[in-house]
Amino acid sequence: MDKNFKEEFTQIIKFEPPLYKQRHQFVKDLVEKYKPKKVADLGCADCSLLWMLKFCSCIEVLAGLDICANVMKEKMHTLSPLPVDYLQPSERSLTVTLHHGSVAHKDPCMLGFDLVTCIELIEHLEESELKKFPEVVFGFMAPSIVVISTPNSEFNCLLPRVMLYRHPDHKFEWSQAEFQSWALETARCYDYSVEFTGVGHPPTGMEKVGFCTQIGVFFRKYPQTRESVQSEKPMEAVYKTVFKAVYPSLKDEKYLQNAVINEVIFTAQIIKHRLMSKREEYSDDPERKSKFQPSMDCFSDYLGKVVVEKSMEPFVSGNEVYIPLTTIFSFPKVNRLCGSFEKLCKLIAGKVTLSSDGSAVMFNIEHENEEN
Repeated sequence: MDKNFKEEFTQIIKFEPPLYKQRHQFVKDLVEKYKPKKVADLGCADCSLLWMLKFCSCIEVLAGLDICANVMKEKMHTLSPLPVDYLQPSERSLTVTLHHGSVAHKDPCMLGFDLVTCIELIEHLEESELKKFPEVVFGFMAPSIVVISTPNSEFNCLLPRVMLYRHPDHKFEWSQAEFQSWALETARCYDYSVEFTGVGHPPTGMEKVGFCTQIGVFFRKYPQTRESVQSEKPMEAVYKTVFKAVYPSLKDEKYLQNAVINEVIFTAQIIKHRLMSKREEYSDDPERKSKFQPSMDCFSDYLGKVVVEKSMEPFVSGNEVYIPLTTIFSFPKVNRLCGSFEKLCKLIAGKVTLSSDGSAVMFNIEHENEEN
């Protein structure tokens, strides 16, 4: 390589967005494509990738593992639910757990994952750990997909101030040929296929050096049998759990009921407001009022023992407004939350003021006027 050509690029090369963000976006794109429900990030460090993935609607279980508990603890609060998560629970369930331990050890808490990510991890492993790593990840955990990224040593000549390795803790950095050789042999041993790609494109004219970060995406060829998992399962846990968060979810009856009650009251209030506005509009015109009055007070003869037919429109009777539950159930959000009319009735029973036969939400406008 021409020395002047090399020096020119070492001064100007810059990744936009930053390389770590490109790696994280690569994983996120993969998640959006394959929709895994359970994802584990080995070597999760500051939890930044886990934080990004918690917003992916397909994921229900997120787990992180790192050998350094202090690094995880500094940022693990970012994985906790926020107040808005309780005010507006998601329709999916989500559990986030962080573990302290080594990727060279097997632990049953790491079984059953669909996707395992190892982003800039393997170059930090000692030789003895690297030898055990394939058996732990591909043999024991055996997820459907494994993503491994690692520095491409051939790109180092373009990076200023890199003499040997990019980070003082790196035990090695592989060339493209070295990484691909290791990955292909690992895939062969554990019945995976592997595709190679990367992030951090080289400058024009330097394509031969490859991506700054090289990536191998492994796909398991055959489904893992329950028997093989059980036969490999250790008798006891070796990782220490340092964090766990269970997000509020509409799959939890408690949160679902609160959401339904709030939505029913909100919807009923909107209908009542429109009804009263129209009533006031008609009351200003005696001729229009006479036409409107029957539909509003058609049940005045039944005060005290009003029976609201489920098929009827919202109406006013004296100081009370009735909004049929069938009308409320027809609203998309209420319908989606409940799934069935029977479920709606069950969830709001005893929590919302209803008509005597339970078929309509009832408001007393006299009391409201007094409060106002």
